[in-house]
Amino acid sequence: MTAAAFDPYARVGASGRFLYALNPLAKLLAPLPAMLVLVFVRDLTTPLVFLVIAYVVLLAGAQLTARIALVLAVAIPAAALVLGLGMSVWTDASRVDTSVTVLQIGSWSLYGGALAVGMATGLRLAAIVSLALLAGLTTSGPDLVRAAVQQLRVPYRIGYTALAAFRFVPRFGYELDVIRQAHRVRGAHRGRGPFAAVARWWGYIVPLLAGAIRHAERVALAMDARAFGAHSDRTERHLVPWRVRDSAFVALFWIVSAGILVAFFPWTL
Repeated sequence: MTAAAFDPYARVGASGRFLYALNPLAKLLAPLPAMLVLVFVRDLTTPLVFLVIAYVVLLAGAQLTARIALVLAVAIPAAALVLGLGMSVWTDASRVDTSVTVLQIGSWSLYGGALAVGMATGLRLAAIVSLALLAGLTTSGPDLVRAAVQQLRVPYRIGYTALAAFRFVPRFGYELDVIRQAHRVRGAHRGRGPFAAVARWWGYIVPLLAGAIRHAERVALAMDARAFGAHSDRTERHLVPWRVRDSAFVALFWIVSAGILVAFFPWTL
C-alpha cells in the first residue's frame, strides 16, 4: 500500500532515491550545524564546498523536476552572483584589500577585496539555501508534523492544528480560482486599469471569506467528532519511525561537515 493510500496529501517518494526514505527530522538535523556555522564563515572555499556537497546529495537522493533543476542550475547561482556583486558595491573600501582594482568608473573603484567579500556572502547564502533544500524538496508537511509529534514529543494539539491550518492554503487557492471563473462567466468587474483590478479583488473578498468560515466550521466539527484534544495522546495511523539509517545519515553528514570546517579554519579571506 502506498503512502498516498494513508494520506492523500503525502508526497510519494521516488524509488531508488534515498532522501525520501529518511526521517524528516534526520534531513533537518544533518545540515543544521553546517548551516549555523556558515552564518559566521567569511571565506570563499568553505561555502563553495558545502554548496557542492548539497548539490551532490540532491542529485543522488532526490527526484528533480524540470522546475527544480532549473532552480538549482540557474536561479541559485544567478542569485548568488547578483547578491555577491551587489554586496561588493556596498562594501566599505577602507576595510578591504585595495591592491587589486577590478573595475574603475571615474573616481569610483571596485577592488578585489570588496569583490571577494561580496562573493563570499553570495556563496554563503547559496550554500545555506541549498542545504535547506535537502529537507525542503523531499519532505511532505504531514510527515514533518508526524515526525515532530512522534520523535520530538510536540503536543499533537499543536502539530495537527498547524497542519490543518496549513492545508487551508491550497483550498483557498482553489476557491479563489472558482470565484474568478464565476465572475468571468457573469461578466462582473470588467475593464482595465488599477480601479478595475481593485473592484475585482474587492468582489473576491466576501465569497472567499464566506468559504473560509464554512470550511473552518466543517474542520472544527470533524475534529470535535473525533474527540480531538480530549486525551493527552493519540494513536497514529501513519508512523514515521527513526531508523538506523537516519542516525547513520546524520552522523555521516556531521562528520563530513566537521572535517570541512576544520580543514578550512579560520574561514577568513
